Amino acid sequence: MKLICAILAVVLMLGLVGCTPSGRAAWNEHWYEVQKADDRTSYETRKQVEDTCRATIVSYETDRLTWEQYKDSEDPEQRSWADAARLRANKAAVTYNEFFLKNSYVFEGNVPEDIRTELEVLE
Repeated sequence: MKLICAILAVVLMLGLVGCTPSGRAAWNEHWYEVQKADDRTSYETRKQVEDTCRATIVSYETDRLTWEQYKDSEDPEQRSWADAARLRANKAAVTYNEFFLKNSYVFEGNVPEDIRTELEVLE
């Protein structure tokens, strides 16, 4: 009789987890937290996030410096270079800021010195 009650309890629990939205949400939340913990300790994940951040920063800085060099030029061609560089820099900044926000858990307060927490959008 105890075995039947135990089996019935397990079936009922699995039914609640698998068939109700709140049960599935609890199950998914648990495995999401496990994945976050694994990612935090995963060297490959951290290396990939850091490499992406560094590459985006270099791209942003190149375009920002190009914009600063040509933005006040009287030559229309150079001004168009500046405008194009500003657009690329702003796109890189927005992409970087979103990427850093989504992956900030990888750093957990231990951001390397050469990685910024945010890139400025140029006006």
